Amino acid sequence: MPTAVAVALAAGLLTATAPTARAAAGATLPFTSVEAESATTTGTKIGPDHTQGTLASEASGRQAVRLTAGQRVEFTAPRAANALNIAYSVPDGQSGSLNVYVNGTRLAKTIAVTSKYSYVDTGWIPGAKTHHFYDNARLLLGQNIQAGDKVSLEAANTQVTVDVADFEQVAGAASQPAGSVSVTSKGADPTGQGDSTQAFRDAIASAQGGVVWIPPGDYRLTSSLSGVQNVTLQGAGSWHSVVRTSRFIDQSSSSGGVHIKDFAVIGEVTERVDSNPDNFVNGSLGPNSSVSRMWLQHLKVGLWLMGNNDNLVVENNRFLDMTADGLNLNGNARGVRVRGNFLRNQGDDALAMWSLYAPDTNSSFENNTITQPNLANGIAIYGGTDITVKNNLISDTNALGSGIAISNQKFLDPFHPLSGTITVDGNTLVRTGAMNPNWNHPMGALRVDSYDSAIEAQVKITNTTITDSPYSAFEFVSGGGRGYAAKNITVDGASVRNTGTVVVQAEAQGAATFRNVTATGVGAAGVYNCPYPANSGAFTLTDGGGNSGWSSTWSDCSTWPQPGQGNPDPDPARNLAKGRPATATGSEDVYTPGKAVDGDANSYWESVNNAFPQSLTVDLGSTEAVRRLVLKLPPSPAWGARTQTVTVLGSTDGSNYSTVVGATGYRFDPATGNTATVSLPGGTGLRYLRLSVSANTGWPAGQFSEVEAYLTS
Repeated sequence: MPTAVAVALAAGLLTATAPTARAAAGATLPFTSVEAESATTTGTKIGPDHTQGTLASEASGRQAVRLTAGQRVEFTAPRAANALNIAYSVPDGQSGSLNVYVNGTRLAKTIAVTSKYSYVDTGWIPGAKTHHFYDNARLLLGQNIQAGDKVSLEAANTQVTVDVADFEQVAGAASQPAGSVSVTSKGADPTGQGDSTQAFRDAIASAQGGVVWIPPGDYRLTSSLSGVQNVTLQGAGSWHSVVRTSRFIDQSSSSGGVHIKDFAVIGEVTERVDSNPDNFVNGSLGPNSSVSRMWLQHLKVGLWLMGNNDNLVVENNRFLDMTADGLNLNGNARGVRVRGNFLRNQGDDALAMWSLYAPDTNSSFENNTITQPNLANGIAIYGGTDITVKNNLISDTNALGSGIAISNQKFLDPFHPLSGTITVDGNTLVRTGAMNPNWNHPMGALRVDSYDSAIEAQVKITNTTITDSPYSAFEFVSGGGRGYAAKNITVDGASVRNTGTVVVQAEAQGAATFRNVTATGVGAAGVYNCPYPANSGAFTLTDGGGNSGWSSTWSDCSTWPQPGQGNPDPDPARNLAKGRPATATGSEDVYTPGKAVDGDANSYWESVNNAFPQSLTVDLGSTEAVRRLVLKLPPSPAWGARTQTVTVLGSTDGSNYSTVVGATGYRFDPATGNTATVSLPGGTGLRYLRLSVSANTGWPAGQFSEVEAYLTS
């Protein structure tokens, strides 16, 4: 593709702005997770790896520990606990167990492990490979452990790859609410041997306007429930009351007032069949309903919601090991709040809004923790009006997905594109973004996609943290390949750290304004701006101020930057300071800091007068082994000779500075070019170069027309 860059980043005017305080991202969880790779082990650590189809690529942190029979991984308990949940994988077709030891003593209980729910194939999805390698298994330990205790897992009779352990203090079983109707009073079997379907139906019919009580036990349902309305279904806690079914509620409508809480629904879904309603809820719970503190596992989808679900609240639930979405608001969702949930190992979008048939409106995903969706996005918004995605923590997306996707991809008609204001605020994305095998290029951690139509909504992306993205941080694309515009976008307040390729991956026509976006550890270049299809129109990046660390542009639109590749160095002897962001303690009139790094020796920075000391700081973009500075004043004879007393300081983080060269008087004389050279000692490594001026014999201010920094002495 030909180069077509329309970047309006005024590098000399970029400044760093401290982030404002905000609420922590993610859910408040009742457990604490410990990564297996951080534990002590006699097994083998695998990863890190981001390659689709590998075991490590689907792991939390892209690393795990492989145990053969007899090998152990030993965790140090991070908190008091009496229960353990393990994310693990075993080879396809195998099953076995993990022995559990507490402080060296083997428990009588073991953790069963199986490949039954893993290794899912979805050949009808372009770009998919066998995936969904991991599963979760839980165990009540039967004893209390304390922080610092040692808990070991030993592979008993098969190879087991252990990913992460969740330590939890589970409360005792709750008591039956007064006036409630127990399912056992209608004949439900808490041993799980008998079919309790009719007992649940009878209890629901008897408890209209009241509570159906599900006591501790295992209950087997052989068909779905329907006609559920104006009732609360309540268990003794999700570790105590367990319903075994792959289809819990399946109904197209309800008058609402349904409240479901405090039990587990665990299915037997081993493959994804999209025509089957193998979901915890399929359809509608009706208006003013809620789902809270549920444990949902081994289903196709947790909640696939259609029809009237106005003002539904879905909060503080666990979604584990779905073969497709965790939750999908499939059109017509109004005022729905999905918050405080934990989702691990979903087989498609973990949380999605899809405005099919009618728009999702005034609905939100807030404070959810999402990890390891293995075939799509952490959060996907496909159309809708006035949608909010706020304070979510998303990590380790795998194939075909970003951490967050804001998209006009319709899939089917009638579709309702994005409209109104789309608010994306306070989200943290860790190791998100993935290679898309259908596009043969990567997807960013946060993607705005004018897939099937131009984006006309106001998209406001604020207070974002993006860490360790394997590819880009922000992507703007028309994924259908038809060049629709992505516009009306504002990115305000973002911290990008260690992105593999670029900060901005722009492939669509359109525009976005960036403010207060700071980047460190950029793998290749600040911006990739190459339209697809070629000549479809460039993407304009407007500098709103406060940006730093990503002003460079990928120079060759015929190639894709690879993680850590970087642009080829055009000149090892280049001036590292030229065009870099510059700030100062102050400036006089129009003589601003950027004038000292603009490559023009006739323009200059001048500090506030009569107020020594004054300083100028230049951000070189990355830590460099600077050996020589050349300081200049305008060469005109009108500038009389003078001596400036300058201290050279350096920093790698922009906060902590140390003296590199102490206060020294440097002579500037038009007769010899009005320049001064400063040699820096060997071993100097700095990203932020600061020149502090404490005296000037020619004018009561600090003055530089150019500050040049070189790697050569």
